[in-house]
Amino acid sequence: MSNTNKKFNTYRLTALGILTAIIIVLQIFSTFVKFGPFSITLALIPIVIGAALFGAGAGAYLGAVFGVVVLLMCIFGADIGGAMVWNANPLICAILVILKGALAGFEAGVHYRALEQNNKIVATIVAALVSPIVNTGIFILGMMIFFKDTLAAWAGGSDILYYIIFVMTGVNFLIEVATNMVLSPVVMKIMDAVKKSK
Repeated sequence: MSNTNKKFNTYRLTALGILTAIIIVLQIFSTFVKFGPFSITLALIPIVIGAALFGAGAGAYLGAVFGVVVLLMCIFGADIGGAMVWNANPLICAILVILKGALAGFEAGVHYRALEQNNKIVATIVAALVSPIVNTGIFILGMMIFFKDTLAAWAGGSDILYYIIFVMTGVNFLIEVATNMVLSPVVMKIMDAVKKSK
């Protein structure tokens, strides 16, 4: 292994370790920031950054870390809405939260790589948009397929699809998209500047 490869591997491991720690801290913190029954997701920003820097595999890993933290918050009751889903079906809840996180990171990496040669800022913005869409989209789909009875109880007689999109996830989703699209490109520019200065 060449010296350059060793340096890159050390940089990659260090950066992924730092991003992992940031995801854990951000997700625990954001568990207590709610608009509706579910928490907003601030941890998508470091997931997008990791996916852009190191590819779809790294994005999937970071997304899975995020999913495990979400799952722990569901199990321990820190996330009340998540705890209700956990109590309704623990196995499906575990699969759903880890899968949605991993796929959100993976897709961010795929979209970033597809666009980075043309324009890194556009690639970052698209990755930052795709990540919350995949995360929330899989969550909505999973809830509609596996937790319809729970949703019906929460909706209290209103249309379930309307409830899940506009009441349960609407505000959270918009905050996640806006935060991701603003902060991810800024952080990427800072990281590029730091890389160039070395």
